[in-house]
Amino acid sequence: MDAVTLGPAGTYSHRAASAVSDDVSFRESVTTIIEAVADGSFERGVVPIENSIEGSVTETLDALADREIAVVSEIITPIRHALLAQSDEFETVASHSQALAQCRSYLETNYPEANQEAVASTARGVERARQDGSIAAIGHPSNATNGTDLAVLAEDIQDQDSNATRFFLLAPAAERSDAGGKTTLIVYPNVNYPGLLLELLEAFADRNINLSRVESRPSGNRLGDYLFHFDIEAGVYESRVQEAIDEIETIVDDGWVRNLGSYDTKHVLY
Repeated sequence: MDAVTLGPAGTYSHRAASAVSDDVSFRESVTTIIEAVADGSFERGVVPIENSIEGSVTETLDALADREIAVVSEIITPIRHALLAQSDEFETVASHSQALAQCRSYLETNYPEANQEAVASTARGVERARQDGSIAAIGHPSNATNGTDLAVLAEDIQDQDSNATRFFLLAPAAERSDAGGKTTLIVYPNVNYPGLLLELLEAFADRNINLSRVESRPSGNRLGDYLFHFDIEAGVYESRVQEAIDEIETIVDDGWVRNLGSYDTKHVLY
């Protein structure tokens, strides 16, 4: 089974993808990964959806709303950040924006004068550090063992020891399943009035369905127009879930409801 994820090699996404596939290819953005799976170019895709410190990955949320795709599993892995550089004399720290944010307190305390440069991935930051001695990177400590030119200056620099990231394992829409302990829905009401969100939430609450995540994102159609992402702790195979979806479809009959499928959780340790 081939899979595509954020590259280059050595990203946390790569580590998550390696847990489900031995044949991993890379793209530079979440959007292009989802496009590649949606059009059948790859059997599977792995994208970050949520971090325990910084919250949801908005590019992933928006790309999921734009394409027909299936979520067939979620992968949860702890994130161990290290500071990597050729020496302790550097001027800039380069990494993915989420990694920089997850280490905000450490950087402000220990390197308050260092510039911060957001790049496409943690592995891309490591590449920058290898090429330029004035740049340090944030990434998994094993990235320093891939060559002799980088040292691990500090380990476990994330602001919370419990730092973990949740990834979605994606497949073409035809592989969507009703079986699993969790389900992700995207709802676009195409209307707005007082109590709309309450109506949507009551469709779940009235059937004793727990919501583990609720998030709104701009639709992109007009200012003040939103769609909603719901993660529920139940599978579509349950009649109560199908009843809730049917009710929501009635509420948003001018919009749409997208069921990304039901799935189970895989925990991966590194």
